[in-house]
Amino acid sequence: MYIIKVKGKAKIPDYIQLRDDQFVLIAYFRADRPLKKLEKYGLEGKEAVLKSVIDQLPYGKLQKLII
Repeated sequence: MYIIKVKGKAKIPDYIQLRDDQFVLIAYFRADRPLKKLEKYGLEGKEAVLKSVIDQLPYGKLQKLII
């Protein structure tokens, strides 16, 4: 799974994209409101770790999500 942080402009907030190994978009959510149904993506119980990854993630750089 891959993650990328997209910078918002003016009143549009920052967004996070989760992509599978074929780079197909599987989740898209606001950076300040992490995804609620993480179990659907195998990330249940990892909310705090995902939040810290999102906080440290540079804008516009696709990275492999390792949690």
